[in-house]
Amino acid sequence: MGLLDIEVDNFSKEQISYHVKLLAEAGYLDAKDLITKDGFEWKPVGLTWLGHEFLDAARDNTVWNKAKKSIGSKLASTSIEVIKALLISLCKQGLGIEDHS
Repeated sequence: MGLLDIEVDNFSKEQISYHVKLLAEAGYLDAKDLITKDGFEWKPVGLTWLGHEFLDAARDNTVWNKAKKSIGSKLASTSIEVIKALLISLCKQGLGIEDHS
């Protein structure tokens, strides 16, 4: 698999690179550090197992919307681990599984 180019409206190339770096450091992405004397650049290669687990937990729009509603205006400042735990808990509730965590 090659390097992936990502474009997100209203985000600069540097901002995207920084977030790719953070997601790679957290274990959600495989990424390459392409930093040179000309600038900062990280490119994603693909998702890790952890990244796939997170996306699987967020895949259901009903679960994702419940998680966003629970977190409210603090979504942007909530850690990905807290969001992931909430998504998994909501998925368990949807399956009728008791969550004792």
